[in-house]
Amino acid sequence: MILRILLTGMALFVWLSAAAVTARAATPDADQVGQVHFHTSCSAEAQVHFDRAVALLHSFWFPEAIKAFHTVLETDSSCAMGYWGIAVSLLGNPLAGAPTPQALQEGAALLREAKPVGVQTEREYDYLSAIALFYKDVESTEHRTRALAYEQVMARLAARYPDDTEAAIFYALALLSTAPPTDKTYANQLRAAAILEKIWAQQPRHPGVAHYLIHSYDYPPIAAQGLTAARSYARIAPAVPHALHMPSHIFTRLGLWQESIATNRASAMAAKEELRATPTVGTGSANALHAMDYMIYGYLQLAQDQAAKRLVDEVRAIQTTDAARLDAIYALAAIPARYALERRRWDEAMGLQLHPKELAWDRFPQAEAVIVFARALGAARGDKATAALQDAVRLKALHEALVADGKTYWAEHVEMQRQIVAAWVARAAGKNDEAVKLMRHAVALEEATEKHPVTPGPLVPARELLGELLLEVKQPALALQAFEASQRSEPNRFKGLYGAARAAELAGEKEKARTFYNKLVVLAEQADSERPELDEAKTFLAQP
Repeated sequence: MILRILLTGMALFVWLSAAAVTARAATPDADQVGQVHFHTSCSAEAQVHFDRAVALLHSFWFPEAIKAFHTVLETDSSCAMGYWGIAVSLLGNPLAGAPTPQALQEGAALLREAKPVGVQTEREYDYLSAIALFYKDVESTEHRTRALAYEQVMARLAARYPDDTEAAIFYALALLSTAPPTDKTYANQLRAAAILEKIWAQQPRHPGVAHYLIHSYDYPPIAAQGLTAARSYARIAPAVPHALHMPSHIFTRLGLWQESIATNRASAMAAKEELRATPTVGTGSANALHAMDYMIYGYLQLAQDQAAKRLVDEVRAIQTTDAARLDAIYALAAIPARYALERRRWDEAMGLQLHPKELAWDRFPQAEAVIVFARALGAARGDKATAALQDAVRLKALHEALVADGKTYWAEHVEMQRQIVAAWVARAAGKNDEAVKLMRHAVALEEATEKHPVTPGPLVPARELLGELLLEVKQPALALQAFEASQRSEPNRFKGLYGAARAAELAGEKEKARTFYNKLVVLAEQADSERPELDEAKTFLAQP
């Protein structure tokens, strides 16, 4: 089974790499971006451009989509829906949070420009009225309030035009963008999936349907339901960097590391080609960095540390990137932090610094917190409590900045990081009961919400860290419970499998230990580096 997965992953990489190279040859056409038909009252020539523009929009390739919608307006200046498309594109990824103030200003001005053009049909008027809600009362109304208003209007629009599958698809996306991260019933996500599954049966080449199905199922209990969409999307839109990346959301959830690495490598290749075509973006493509964060996560689970190191070196050579993109800034912080923590290099973690320093890190406190947390955890576990406490103070300040800015989700995430650091500082001071209590609180904080799409996962899952702490305080049976629970939500993590095996061994559960050690050895069959955990596993398995 494992061998089949590995072969599938390698075959997928060969295909995806070829697809990415092919896609670089020319401006992406319909065969490379998927098939969409969004009927409008525009001219026949403009309609062709409009369908391609919407396909790009559905794959979140916003710069290309905006160019394509401008082509629509150049082709037919009376096509008001061209303004709608640009206004939607300016909002960016609706799952990543609020758009920038600049984007809101541009979109509002654009919609004012659309009014003199006139709208040909009531349906098109409804679309323009719906997207205008995002640009209304920006100064006095929170983004989420406007997003919820848009969702409700799209629900009515989809009901009013039952034959308009695009209305249903955009309504499904609105449901996903307003899904509360604390809702463990996944009500919005499953409603969106139900809408999308029906459309996909009729439009299997639609990029938005496959894309949003992946987002619908991007949660541990339901991730397996997204595997078919994940394995389809890259073939639907092979020219689009984000389409090549998105399958890894499901692959990561299921611990399919080879497939995740392959699809993200293809995505990064395509993104870097995009960067060469538009070098003013900077030396670090946001799409490439996002893919690289997912890629290094996979490499580290397979103990392919040399491959991971090449990504770290590439990041360290970057001097600038798109400072308006959270995914880019987050990846710049997460990639070196993951490399240190996954390999348990505490001194290396302690030395982490923000890079490049010239970036506006203060715009994204949650990204800075990644570096500060990794540094603090490395210090606490490296018996440097004073340094850990200094960074804990910084985490508190970052938490307060996020609270003040209304970013509740990220504020709670940083508070969870602060609790983890406090737990390991307490452990270093010999306050074991307090340490376990603090770690359990961190686990509760992490499990009360879901991971953000900007990241493949936490730097280290809190429950996995709880297991490690319980091992240190000589409670292997409880540690085993923690590791097994962590494996259910974060399967096939190298450290999680090792922790479960070691805890089972110390708890006297030899068969469980053998099972977990065997899984670890199989997982790392293609390791390119020495890991002491693998030596322990092989030594144990060699025993009669």
